[in-house]
Amino acid sequence: MSKAKIFYFTLLTGVPAIAWEYKLGNRSALEWILDQYKEKKPRHPTIREKFNTYKFADYKEQVIDLLQRVCTVSVKTMEIIQQMPDTVEHQG
Repeated sequence: MSKAKIFYFTLLTGVPAIAWEYKLGNRSALEWILDQYKEKKPRHPTIREKFNTYKFADYKEQVIDLLQRVCTVSVKTMEIIQQMPDTVEHQG
C-alpha cells in the first residue's frame, strides 16, 4: 500500500508505505521535506509583501528529486532495520 500526497498541485504517487515509516524524531523523513519546502505566508503584511519571494513552483523539480532520494534512503534504511534482530546485545 502506498500513500499519495498532494503538494501544491503536484501529486506524488508510488511512494512505498515503508518509506513513511522511517522517522526523524516524530515525523517521517518525507514529511519533514514536505513541511520544509511548502509555501508559508508570513502573518505580517509588510513582510509578506516585501520578503515573501519563495514559490514552490520555482524549486519543484529540485524538491521532487530530493524526495526521490530521501524515499530511496528511507526504504533502504527500513529494510536494514527490519533485518536486524529484535534485541541487540551491547558490549560494555
